[in-house]
Amino acid sequence: MVRIAANWDPVESPSLTSAPNAPARQADALTPEEIEEYKAAFAVFDKNGDGDITAKELGEVMRSLGQNPTDEELNDMINELDVDHTGSIDFKEFLVMMSKKPKFVDPEQEIREIFNVFDRDGSGTINSSELRHVMKAIGENLTDAEIDDLIKEADVDGNGTIDYEEFARFFKKD
Repeated sequence: MVRIAANWDPVESPSLTSAPNAPARQADALTPEEIEEYKAAFAVFDKNGDGDITAKELGEVMRSLGQNPTDEELNDMINELDVDHTGSIDFKEFLVMMSKKPKFVDPEQEIREIFNVFDRDGSGTINSSELRHVMKAIGENLTDAEIDDLIKEADVDGNGTIDYEEFARFFKKD
């Protein structure tokens, strides 16, 4: 879900403004399940929860995925999607972007990218604070006990954190 921003190429991307009704038609083709998934992804990007993704917020997420875009590149990405010219991407514009993503995705790459979103400090592990933050960002307000239970369930080596291998194993089991 986050992969599209990490691989975004504004030069290769067709302009959203070239066919005024095309973006709406593309977004309308999404299933309810896809829209729910994209709501969760949007929440991760929309750090302050105001309903818009700014270039700064986009940069934070991309950097958490190991990318290092310049301010100019971030602004180009925002401007490419910002059909209403507000300087940010709202959910409808985000859906248009996501409706263009390829249907085939390398599952290992996707798991790695999701892990990187959770691993906010880049330490290579997910602690309870990081897990709580991301779960809250996607609308899952879990109790401390629920967070602890999730950590315990995934933490095979019992060190109190989840490394990539544990995360991938836990992610694949569902």
